Amino acid sequence: MQGAMKGRHNHRRCIERAMDSAELLCSSEGARLTSLRREVLEFVWRGHQAVKAYEILAHLSAERRSPKPPTVYRALQFLLERGLVHRLESLSAFVGCPEPGARHAGQFLICEKCGWVSELKTPGIHDAIAEGAERAGFRVGRETVEVMGVCQACDGSAGPVGGRVP
Repeated sequence: MQGAMKGRHNHRRCIERAMDSAELLCSSEGARLTSLRREVLEFVWRGHQAVKAYEILAHLSAERRSPKPPTVYRALQFLLERGLVHRLESLSAFVGCPEPGARHAGQFLICEKCGWVSELKTPGIHDAIAEGAERAGFRVGRETVEVMGVCQACDGSAGPVGGRVP
């Protein structure tokens, strides 16, 4: 685990919550969370860093099988469609969603040093984008805001950076 995530943060609990939420969501939708999809989701949740598809492919190859890239992309698409993961466009990578199934815009803080990612829950950002788009006569199809910077752990400062508290 990176930086401030060490020590006080029980990451195993994050993974357990993500898996429980995924099971409930898929069950309620009548969708199947296959062992492959589950393994991909667990790998995405292994840390609070974004994961690239080729990393997932390498992990699956090392663990138990020789999957083809389309297999991984189909699993990721399934997870994306259900809101279980988000795609970070600037990194061409994926991160777990702490509120799966809840339709919401993606707003992320991304540390350029350690790769730590946190999803923001700031409705004002979405509202500002929606208002600006409306004034411009633009219909928003998909909204992802990615803010690059340095997390508290990498910055080395005593106080939280951007509100991040370990």
